[in-house]
Amino acid sequence: MEPPLETDRVTIVVMTRNRWPDLQKSLPQHRVPVILVDNGSTDGTPALVRKHHPAVDVVELEANHGSTARNIGVERARTPYVAFADDDSWWTAGSLSRAAATFDAHPRLAVLAARTLVGAAETPDPICALMADSPLGQEADLPGPSVLGFLACGAVVRRDAYLAAGGFDDVVFFMGEEERLALDLAAMNWGLAYVEDVVAHHHPSPVRDPVARAARAARNELLTAVMRRPWPVVVRAVTAAARTGTPGRLALRQALPVLPRALRRRRRLPQHVEDARRRLG
Repeated sequence: MEPPLETDRVTIVVMTRNRWPDLQKSLPQHRVPVILVDNGSTDGTPALVRKHHPAVDVVELEANHGSTARNIGVERARTPYVAFADDDSWWTAGSLSRAAATFDAHPRLAVLAARTLVGAAETPDPICALMADSPLGQEADLPGPSVLGFLACGAVVRRDAYLAAGGFDDVVFFMGEEERLALDLAAMNWGLAYVEDVVAHHHPSPVRDPVARAARAARNELLTAVMRRPWPVVVRAVTAAARTGTPGRLALRQALPVLPRALRRRRRLPQHVEDARRRLG
């Protein structure tokens, strides 16, 4: 039996691809309406979700759209707030009701970055400590420390602000896609804040290629810098990648084919946002 809904003001958007075993565990945990966007799965995920979780709104894509699949889910949602979840993550009971109330009380808030507990040991993700101790401090009209980044699977967004900023983009595609969106929201004078009493759980698969992940992270950091940061920052990103051996060289090779698109989307940040980004290192 599905758990009762805790609020009708938040929709969860789940992005997935070939991860039905994870969805079997995570989908029953969701307590608000769910839109699942399937990124071209070949394991029968859409049909299995429709069969076992008929209340879930399934959007079936023919190919892998990366993180931009979430944009489709957000556009489809009809609630003022949208929480993201991966196929291996879910939200603590009551957290999304608290998130909705927090957004209602703070009209400039665009992104609520939650405390994210990882694995069976429920260990806080290291990024939580960094956000809680953000060097950006806390603005008077926000509910927690200001941030310029977040974990997508542990974030709730104001739907209208997210769409106005363009959502996630197909240049970065996946992994680290949050930074460009965060920077653009800040440039539009929206607030992003860490709120510790809103909690997500993330049980990532242990089967991961560390070299491929390091290369993807470096590639996306470089492409984000090309799209939004000053040229000296871009040069430093290229130099750093070149010095990190195999992952860095792979990152540069992967970035080259996408570089023309990144350059076409280049738009410098307002100085106050660039200054804030520099304070984060």
